[in-house]
Amino acid sequence: MAVNRRDLLAGGVAGLGLTGLGASAAASHAPAAVTSWRRGPDNQRIADLGDGRFLNPILAGDHPDPAILKDGADYYMTFSSFDSYPGLTIWHSRDLVNWQPRRAALTRNIGSVWAVSLEKHKGRYFLYVPVKATPDTIYVLWADHIDGPWSDPIDLDLHGHIDPCHAVGEDGSRWLFLSGGDRVRLSDDGLSLAGAVEHVYDPWHYPADWVVESFSPEGPKVHRHNGYYYMITAVGGTAGPQTGHMVIVARSRSIHGPWEDDPANPVVRTRDEAERWWSRGHASLIEGPDGSWWSVYHGYENGYWTLGRQALLDPVEWTADGWFRMRGGDLSAPLPKPRGGRGLPHGQTLSDDFATLALGRKWNFFRPAGGESERARIAGGALHLRGKGIAPHDSSPLMLIAGDQAYRFECDIEIDPGVTAGLLLFYDDRLYCGLGFDAARFVTHQYGAERGRPANPHGRRMRMRVTNDRHIVSYHISGDGGRSWTRFDRGMEVSGYHHNVRGGFLMLRPALYAAGTGEARFRDFTFRAL
Repeated sequence: MAVNRRDLLAGGVAGLGLTGLGASAAASHAPAAVTSWRRGPDNQRIADLGDGRFLNPILAGDHPDPAILKDGADYYMTFSSFDSYPGLTIWHSRDLVNWQPRRAALTRNIGSVWAVSLEKHKGRYFLYVPVKATPDTIYVLWADHIDGPWSDPIDLDLHGHIDPCHAVGEDGSRWLFLSGGDRVRLSDDGLSLAGAVEHVYDPWHYPADWVVESFSPEGPKVHRHNGYYYMITAVGGTAGPQTGHMVIVARSRSIHGPWEDDPANPVVRTRDEAERWWSRGHASLIEGPDGSWWSVYHGYENGYWTLGRQALLDPVEWTADGWFRMRGGDLSAPLPKPRGGRGLPHGQTLSDDFATLALGRKWNFFRPAGGESERARIAGGALHLRGKGIAPHDSSPLMLIAGDQAYRFECDIEIDPGVTAGLLLFYDDRLYCGLGFDAARFVTHQYGAERGRPANPHGRRMRMRVTNDRHIVSYHISGDGGRSWTRFDRGMEVSGYHHNVRGGFLMLRPALYAAGTGEARFRDFTFRAL
């Protein structure tokens, strides 16, 4: 197979066809770069354009399977957090466009957290949380305030099901709707099951010649509006082909059915790889502050599976016959914001002076053991991170979500004897790259393995910089606190570090790690989108 240099640079591993689609082809069809995003903390892109319009994504970077709740004038949203802990960070908005993180609801590792349901019922908040573990199950957490404290997870002993959605029937009964068209009744307090799982809906099926990943009916969201219950479901597979994931709708006068399919299904679908947003699905309905209607769902950015599934906002219009239609097109152009609602400042800085430890708001451990947070402490303007394991794969790195196509981050790192520490771009414990050092040698990380070990001229303290410029990665080191820099003699290309190569539904994230015995101290972490 002939592969030209341009395709290799654009697609990397994916450009050689290992994703099954050919990322080089996708890159050649990518839309021209959007330059009209406003820039917020650390130069990160933000959706609100400041002129009454916004440009998707509303939350850049990996914010998959959005679960959104309207609570008076406030909106709360959380996302699948998988193996990142503290997990299920609650985000807050007043206008559906500008969002700020509050606190993480889940602090104990119960497994890989998939699509959740965030609800409020009779003054109490609930999170229904499916996990991939041994065995797979669904938990419930509750709190009397959105900021907690949240209860310890309660196991519902509901095995073999994912993506719960809480719904209340016209008779006051409480239910969890589940993937595949199933449901199960809940007790009146919502903390246990009150019946067996039953099948209630056979989801609409797309034509046989559509290019999808799999049927996979999942992520049901049930909303009541104007005398109907609407069940919104994703089909076609979450990732894989860009055209696979889609949104379908059915409705019923009763929570108990029967359900009729929308004759216009699917109501959202990426139809061509040239569109800006791929694999759009897992949609919810939400009423805006001005009474308008909107849908929140996720999608991959064209050419950037590495950024994970990002949160998108699409305007909704109700039809005369009681269905709804998405009116945002392919979401590549600015859209009018919802009117009303007192906007909050958007996002958060990713740079960190380590005056406090923002676990759950900014930083998350990957697949932590019990008591993992005890490895990290703040003292003297530094993050003190105790070493663990022998390399990134078993050291539970500290990660954050970066939502831009190009960015640079750097940090001053000091290590004890016996410690190896450094900076990473981390997908999971078997796919990462980066640069670390001990007192005598560097260690390069590539494809999730430890490779070259050239001599380290700076000893146990240096400043290190990582640049990810649209999948082209370079490293710089400084022995004088950043006054002068030397380019490290190894560059990398990481467009294939994503789900369609590795699985797991994650994103490539900036990370810090410390391995071995002793402690590493990280100071003055700075991040800037390019």
